[in-house]
Amino acid sequence: MKNKKVVVIGGGQGQSTILRGIKEIDGIDLTAIVTVADDGGSTGRLRRRFHIPAMGDVRNVLISLAANETLLSQLMDYRFEVVGEDEQDLDVEGHNLGNLILTAMTDSTGSFMDAISILSKVLNVKGTIIPSSLQVITLFAIMEDGTIVQGEANIPNFNNRISKVFYDRKVYATPLAIKAILEADLIIYGIGSLYTSILPNLIIEDIDDALKETKAQKVYFCNIMSQPGETDGYTLEDHVEALNKHGAFIDKVIVANDEIPRELIVKYFKEGSTVVKPKYMNHDYEIISESLLDFKDELIRHDSQKIKRVVEKLLK
Repeated sequence: MKNKKVVVIGGGQGQSTILRGIKEIDGIDLTAIVTVADDGGSTGRLRRRFHIPAMGDVRNVLISLAANETLLSQLMDYRFEVVGEDEQDLDVEGHNLGNLILTAMTDSTGSFMDAISILSKVLNVKGTIIPSSLQVITLFAIMEDGTIVQGEANIPNFNNRISKVFYDRKVYATPLAIKAILEADLIIYGIGSLYTSILPNLIIEDIDDALKETKAQKVYFCNIMSQPGETDGYTLEDHVEALNKHGAFIDKVIVANDEIPRELIVKYFKEGSTVVKPKYMNHDYEIISESLLDFKDELIRHDSQKIKRVVEKLLK
């Protein structure tokens, strides 16, 4: 039987959580389309210094898709301790080793795609990793009051409600990303930062066009908690509306039905996050309720193995 083709679009820890589980599903060809709009921290410093696409989310995906946990995969996530305060005085301080390796590979091969391909072979990655664009791009946001914010790292820091995100110039999608979307049987939009991890991929015109054309089933694993600065007070419908407004075309939404300990709800509320719930009964898209969460270390997180079981049902 022909393998089902599954594409996961996103970035950040949320996309990695999904991939860590579904890489173990037999009979699928797995592709991760990853944002390169990050401009903060180690990633931001390296992209400014070497003028290369942001590699932080790609690094996370490489680690999550590695067939086995090895010393190298552990070291890929190692971050050098910050001693100084002035960025201009920093050397490797604050840098993530995986980011440095990706930068070195890109510099030596002359190709970001080649760097990803080589490291994918070294880590025995189970799947294909494709940056959504190979350009050095900067994300912008328009707030509801008309304020324009420049830079992915700056967007959540404004006490304002986001209307939409955009690029200030033409951004071209990676051709392999378009091919993967058009050939997909199932497209999954990852949990995580809505405006700064998922949507930066969708607002690329070529990807938007491919999502309109593809016959794939499109599924969104909805966040369980709102994110301060991005989705304050958002309901499930608000998340889906933002995705569809930027070109996602959602068919099904997967929501967690786990009972969250009250003490964790209170803890997150004090940090500015609330539980994301549906507001209405009827929707144009199907809502599927499943057990998705774990509560280790006093955190509310999606569980990779539970996500794997849900995706297996979707593929039947």
